[in-house]
Amino acid sequence: MSDAVNCAEAEERERHDDHLADLEDGSGCTEIWEHLSERRERAEVEE
Repeated sequence: MSDAVNCAEAEERERHDDHLADLEDGSGCTEIWEHLSERRERAEVEE
């Protein structure tokens, strides 16, 4: 594969998990669920 393809794939992977960027490594299901719930609540308030 070319470097351009590898770079594009890396950027796409980053976009798919951007919503988890604020979580610490090793976070468990409960922390992830709380984080996603808080993000959803903030988004609803902003609308």
